[in-house]
Amino acid sequence: MATVANKSTGTGLMPAKSWQHFVAGGLGGMCGAIVTAPLDVVKTRLQSSLYQDVHRTQLGKGGVVIGRARNLLWNFVETGHILRDIYKYEGVPALFKGLGPTLVGVIPARSINFFTYGNGKQVIAREFNGGRENTFVHLSAAAFAGVVTSICTNPIWVVKTRLQLAGETRIAEHALSLATSGPAVSAAVPAPRIAGAFHTTMGIIQYEGVRGLYKGLSASLLGVTEGTIQWVLYERFKRVAQRMGKDHGASAEWAGMLAAAGGAKMTASLITYPHEVLRTRLRQPIDPVTRKPKYTGLLQTLRLVLAEEGKFVPNDRYPCL
Repeated sequence: MATVANKSTGTGLMPAKSWQHFVAGGLGGMCGAIVTAPLDVVKTRLQSSLYQDVHRTQLGKGGVVIGRARNLLWNFVETGHILRDIYKYEGVPALFKGLGPTLVGVIPARSINFFTYGNGKQVIAREFNGGRENTFVHLSAAAFAGVVTSICTNPIWVVKTRLQLAGETRIAEHALSLATSGPAVSAAVPAPRIAGAFHTTMGIIQYEGVRGLYKGLSASLLGVTEGTIQWVLYERFKRVAQRMGKDHGASAEWAGMLAAAGGAKMTASLITYPHEVLRTRLRQPIDPVTRKPKYTGLLQTLRLVLAEEGKFVPNDRYPCL
């Protein structure tokens, strides 16, 4: 993360380097999204009940059966198996499904988040805390940045989720056709339909209305706590890194900043991860059997997940964070 060194005084703060926050956030988000795209596809599928329903029937057919995590190591093994199956049955391009919307979303999302947080903490400090930064300032700025980012980018993440679950939707629809039409339908799963972000967006608007583009927003707003925790921890870790730089040189400070960014993100994700499962369930396609959305609201989704899968399910997919 790129942020301005804090040199607060009793009368004011250093001017915010707004363009640096904006550009650094966008470029950092873009690089991270490209490198981790295959893991993001796996994470979305694991979080989706549609994926679990389809692959629960794959025992004995060489596919991955989704079940309870045996231990922490098994989570990593299972992730590798799913990556292998995506490559085997859908090809390399499937590992990067949703990357277009991700880049379209993550670049402005990170830019907005960094810009809003960097400037917000200075405004809040100046107006409400005598020009000094503290935990209250960091919490307030991070929460505000998270809300603004979630509202602005939610439609993009809905489209990305639909694209990443397209393969599972196709398999489920084919299974339904076999059940209703019998031998008249070929047992072979049809080739994937290539649907881009634009056609997916138009389909959502056509069948679900504009409101469909804001599915999962309630869970996203709940997830603002992740960004808040991340920024507060980062500010704390950053100070330690800066002290290391004074004692051991610039390279030690650089390594400390890297560890601060990664450690803050990992800790925040582990604490708030269940909201991502709820968010994915709310954004997944309409059930191909009932032709109605299975998940209709935040509390209804939470109750249904707990009733059907148990309270530990939302937290057993950490390798894909």
